[in-house]
This record gives sequence, structure tokens and C-alpha cells, in this order.
Amino acid sequence: MNNNRFEALPPYPFPRVRALLDHITPEDTSAALNMTIGEPQHAIPGFVADVLAENVATYHKYPPPNGTADWIRSVSNWIIQRFGLSEGAITADHIVPLSGSKEGLFGLGQVVIPESKQNKKPLVLTPNPFYQPYAGSAVSGGADIVYVNAIKENNFLPDYEALDEEVLDRTAMAFICSPANPQGTVASLDYLKRLILLARKHDFVIVGDECYSEIYDDQAPDGILKAAEDLVADGKGNAADPFRNVVCFNSLSKRSNLAGLRSGFMAGDPEIAAQFRKIRAYGGAPMPIPVYAASAAAWDDEDHVIANRALYRKKFDLAEQYLGGRFDFFRPQGGFCMWLNVGDGEQACEKLWRTAGIRVLPGGYLANADAYGFNPGLPYIRLVLVHDEKLLEPALEKIAATL
Repeated sequence: MNNNRFEALPPYPFPRVRALLDHITPEDTSAALNMTIGEPQHAIPGFVADVLAENVATYHKYPPPNGTADWIRSVSNWIIQRFGLSEGAITADHIVPLSGSKEGLFGLGQVVIPESKQNKKPLVLTPNPFYQPYAGSAVSGGADIVYVNAIKENNFLPDYEALDEEVLDRTAMAFICSPANPQGTVASLDYLKRLILLARKHDFVIVGDECYSEIYDDQAPDGILKAAEDLVADGKGNAADPFRNVVCFNSLSKRSNLAGLRSGFMAGDPEIAAQFRKIRAYGGAPMPIPVYAASAAAWDDEDHVIANRALYRKKFDLAEQYLGGRFDFFRPQGGFCMWLNVGDGEQACEKLWRTAGIRVLPGGYLANADAYGFNPGLPYIRLVLVHDEKLLEPALEKIAATL
């Protein structure tokens, strides 16, 4: 009685790494650390608990599925101010509240993927490596997945423009993650503009996953909605419909260390947003009213975000101190992941766990073999810099020594 469509899903990385390592007893646990899961360990903003407590009496109410007025105001203002959009560019019509961006990234395929395109099964493009819900979104929407390698030679960003016209014409949706997970590279405004024009030429939806946008080293990453609005100024877009075929996702998980709050949003094309709101009315799980209130307060405050970003920069410094000049190390432009070329990621992962009690992810578990059987993640490991410096420094020192 199972839906065999989901047999096409790639295996999830975390059960795989447990199967690889759980039977091994580490020889040395003096620097033991789990660096596989991107779960922020910094303190949550102090005001969040207060706002939740102030609104606790509203838990008896069904929450509004499309957001409270305060939440809509906070999110729309944040998007406009953060990405330099024109006043009034983002309204309630452009926004869908989500119980974490993962919910929306997975569910979007059911919204935008048609039954067929060019009289064939639709396609979804994903960077390779990729975030697993991209594949889930494709499969749940009835599409096949095209893995487009994001490798060193293309700045770890997929080159969708190089795909065959037939592939692009069958494409219903394409994902781009910037800053990229796991590599930490950032898409330029020009790159994002070209993706939007490609999506409009071939009539597919371009999805900007921007969940790491507020953790960056030097320059704030541009957003895909900014690229869409700038195309209007360039004479290549429609002022009456600037976000056609374009949506972005963001959340408070990384920005505000609130992964457990489950609070995010999708914003962009109002027609897609309206259809998504309609479908979520049937099966979505809206944020409780106290969560809306706490989320609005978090989007309104930038001080905690600035402080959070400074902590990550110090950890970039530590990583560069111990790993610089080795393993193709480069300082990430954004996010909190290190993407290290160790030759054989799975072998290095086993060695680090057996020798030092440090868990990292084999890069091959975050990617999939492309049409030619090539998995671009195989030589790499991913480690996340989410722990405080006291825990992180001895682990980085041990990683450098062990590998």
C-alpha cells in the first residue's frame, strides 16, 4: 500500500552516517564533538521567552493560517529593508508563513509542478550537493530530479544555463541555495538575474533558499527578490509583476538561533503565494499565535543578529588558523559550514570518529550521482561551526592533526 513514487528519494544523510559510525568505539574522546548537524548552539534572543509568555493565553485559539497583522508587517518590512527593495514591494499577498522553511521547501512542489510539461514528466533542477527537501519537493510533486553539479570550477553554484533546451523546457522548478549549503559560496546579483531570465524564458519557478543569508563573513548576500526588482530597472522585467516565477525562503532558525521555534516564510510571486496559501489551508500547520508574536519581535530586531554574526566570524578565524592551506580550505562567504577536500570523505569520517571521537558528514551523503554516475561530494567532508569556541578549537586542532 506504499506510494512507490517516494522510492525515487535519495537516502537521508543522517541515518547513513549513524549506520557508518555507531558500531565504532572511539579511541580518544578528549575533543569529542558532533559536527554533523547544523543546529545553532548560540543563545536565543533574550526577549523571545518574554514574548511567548506574554501571549501564552492565546494558545486556546486556532492560529490564523496566513499570519497575524504584526507578523506580516515585520516580515515584509524586514525583506524590504534587508534587501533594499522599493517601499511597499512586499505585502501580505506576497508572503506565506511557514512552520520552518523546510515545510515550505518540501510542499512547494505540490503547488507549482504540473502533471506534465511538453507532454512529458516534469523536471526539477537541484544543485548537487543539495538540501534533501528539494528532492522531496520534486518527488511529491510528481517530477523527476536533475542533479546539476555545484563544484569548485563553477564556484560551487550550479550552471543551469548550460543545460540542454529540452531539459529546460521540461523544467517546472529549480532551486538555488545562497549562501550555499554545504560550500558557503554566495551567488552574485548578476547570476541571480540570469537565473530569473532563464526561468521566465522556459516558464519554470526559480526558488531561492536564503536561510543562511544573515550569517556572512564580509558582504551581506544579495537576495533573489532584489535581483527580480532590479530587472525591472534594467528594462527586462514588468513593474506590475516584478516577482513573476520567483520565490524565496527564509527563517529564524539560523538568523536568530531559533531552530526549535519552527518559524519561516516564503515570499515572492503573488500567484504562487495565493495557491500555496490555498493548499496549506487543507493540510498546513500554522504557527501558534505566541510563535507569530515572538517571530515578529525577532524579525524587528537586528542587534542580536549582528552579535550572532560576530560569533561566527570568530569561528571562521579559528577554522582558518587550523585548516588554512590544507584540504582546499577556503573561508566561507556565508553560512557556518566547512567543505573540506580530504580525498575520500567516508574514509576520513570513519578515521575522525575512530581516532578522535569527532563526527562529521561524508560529502557524498549530501550529493547524488549525476546522469553520468559522478558524485561531486565524494572527496569532501562537511563540518559545521555551531559550537562555542571552547569546544570548537580543540576539535579543529584534532581534525587537522588526525587528517
